[in-house]
Amino acid sequence: MPTPHNSAKKGDIAKVVLMPGDPLRAKYVADNYLSDVTCFNQVRNMFGFTGTYEGKRISVMGSGMGIPSIAIYSYELYHFYDVDAIIRIGSAGGLAPEVELRDILIGQGACTDSNFAAQYKLPGTIAPLADFTMLRQAVEAAEARGARYHVGNLLSSDVFYSDRAGSEAWAAMGVLGVEMEAAALYLNAAAAGKRALGIMTVSDLVLSPGSLSAEERQSSFTEMMEIALDVAAQNAE
Repeated sequence: MPTPHNSAKKGDIAKVVLMPGDPLRAKYVADNYLSDVTCFNQVRNMFGFTGTYEGKRISVMGSGMGIPSIAIYSYELYHFYDVDAIIRIGSAGGLAPEVELRDILIGQGACTDSNFAAQYKLPGTIAPLADFTMLRQAVEAAEARGARYHVGNLLSSDVFYSDRAGSEAWAAMGVLGVEMEAAALYLNAAAAGKRALGIMTVSDLVLSPGSLSAEERQSSFTEMMEIALDVAAQNAE
């Protein structure tokens, strides 16, 4: 059943979905890694594609930027399209001193300055976590490629242009990097009884000089995408 944001019909979307923020990155994955591709969504130019990778049926769809946007798209995938697992693929700003440009961050957990979790009316503060099985598979895939990676906490922030003093406080608590979506994805997955994981490439350093150009981001993100595809294939039908 189509939604206001997704024109796909039941069955058009695979059980496992890769979800970059940029819809053109979804097209890049479909064009370069998937076979027998069909486009299931173009509403608001938030492209979604389904194809096969290593004989497994996999979908990829953009999420847009920020918690409100990924919250809408992931909720609909989990609840209206029978998706079992979503793997966020994207960029992050490095916070921890050991994190370098092009490193891969695998989000075990996702802190947030958002009020998104208030809707659940929990008697405390929830810690949004990734699915452990997919996290372990991502680590194994990264090690098999000899990739430089870190596993730990992310910060999903509502603020892109932020006060760096706040970034230093998160870094002091061991947070690896900052992005804008993972916490909402993890919370939606928990509430739906589904699975989620975030895998990001470090595109810039928040507390020290260093950033990748648009061209460098395109070429550097392939390793992260391939790790995510490996995980997706292990969990797809």
